[in-house]
Amino acid sequence: MSKQDQLEAKLQSITGKIGPLDSEAMEKAQARVDILTKPPGSLGRLEELSVRLAGIRGDYFPVSSAKRVVVMAADHGVTEEGISAFPSEVTAQMVANFTNGGAAINVLARQCGAEVEVVDVGVKVDPSLPGVKKVRIRPGTGNFRRQLAMTREEALMAILAGIDSANEAAEAGIKVLATGEMGIGNTTASSAVMSSLTGYEASLVVGRGTGLDDQKLLHKQKVVKEAIEFHRPDPKDPVDVLSKVGGLEIAALTGLILGAAANRIPVIIDGFISSNAALVAINICPAAKDYLVPSHLSAEAGHALLVDYLELKPYLNMEMRLGEGTGAVLAMQLIEAAARVTLEMATFDDAGVSGREEERKSTSDEKGVS
Repeated sequence: MSKQDQLEAKLQSITGKIGPLDSEAMEKAQARVDILTKPPGSLGRLEELSVRLAGIRGDYFPVSSAKRVVVMAADHGVTEEGISAFPSEVTAQMVANFTNGGAAINVLARQCGAEVEVVDVGVKVDPSLPGVKKVRIRPGTGNFRRQLAMTREEALMAILAGIDSANEAAEAGIKVLATGEMGIGNTTASSAVMSSLTGYEASLVVGRGTGLDDQKLLHKQKVVKEAIEFHRPDPKDPVDVLSKVGGLEIAALTGLILGAAANRIPVIIDGFISSNAALVAINICPAAKDYLVPSHLSAEAGHALLVDYLELKPYLNMEMRLGEGTGAVLAMQLIEAAARVTLEMATFDDAGVSGREEERKSTSDEKGVS
């Protein structure tokens, strides 16, 4: 068996562990939500989230849960085409900023009590910094306008690296995972992945990324369109799409999502890049979708189309488009809120408050029903 075949088999063994949500746990959680001291449905989507979290865990979700955002970092050869307002060197510089605790993701993660794990999946300039998990598959992808982004074997290796991060988190007692990324050029790669897998035209999904003007935006759209026409990635084969027009960090996030689902850990999806990793993961294993918690609606052009395509409804709309996992860590507090509501709110009986059951009995008595 070739190395590629071994990697394919390993991926298949992981996805085979991803099962449906625990329906009994969800029924139990819903029954409790229904008798809490509030009008039915008055906590809106927080109620739905609490029930789904129970289905993921197989029991009520714990209030004090260890949380981790995994920031996958890699470079993109397509930056040679002038599709970003920033040079590729910024990727390594931002990795250093993450390890020094000075980036937005560090600030917001501290605020919600989450760990930040930084993974070098393919940074072009080796940062060699303490605190960076190094699993470098290669020093950045190829320029996919003119060549493959990576080989299929490399794409599989990156996916499995993400799965390893999820497995390590589970072993460390992490109960909530979030996706983060850093890679100059990755909105271009994400747009190419989305266009390939959904069939949307490049002009609809390609956005301004780091802040391109109108002329450079048109150029970026042209690059994505030409790359797809050149490679003709197979929409029925998500790994083929990743290898031809994707990114190493997108592949690693795909693996993180699949690994989280296999370990029955909810994974909070950040913005446009992370949602494309979710798109790939769902194409690989549809059951993984049940484990996703969509955090926010990014201001990046294609994100609204993508979450609509995936039938996901983000919880926040802050007009953010930074990436790094910033929107995802904000949504981490919603998970704790959902858990607290389920476990800490009093029921009607506990509080001695008249509830729906009393109303039902009163109505039955009036109609002469025992």
